[in-house]
Amino acid sequence: MARSIRLIYRNVQGRVRVNFNWPGLTESSAVLITAAEWKPTADPFDSPPGRPHLGEANVYVTNIGPHDPEGGPGGVEFHLHVDWDSPLHILVTITDLGFIEKQIVME
Repeated sequence: MARSIRLIYRNVQGRVRVNFNWPGLTESSAVLITAAEWKPTADPFDSPPGRPHLGEANVYVTNIGPHDPEGGPGGVEFHLHVDWDSPLHILVTITDLGFIEKQIVME
């Protein structure tokens, strides 16, 4: 069964390499990652205290690479891109779809 987690990265600009360790992820995990600007709400007691915001900045993820445990839990590395003139708060959703069924090398 798929599972997801949302993370808020504050003050991101340009291309940033990110690693997020999450128990259960391995090199054989199928992982999807989405990203969007994050807009906080005026009320800090809102749950969640903000929402995705479709602004004018190009925000996207590339080079998604799940990895095995390396002295800790498994996880996923990726590049987070924020094409804007100033740093922005970014909401990232990581979804673990489970293990891949088969790996085939194409030539």
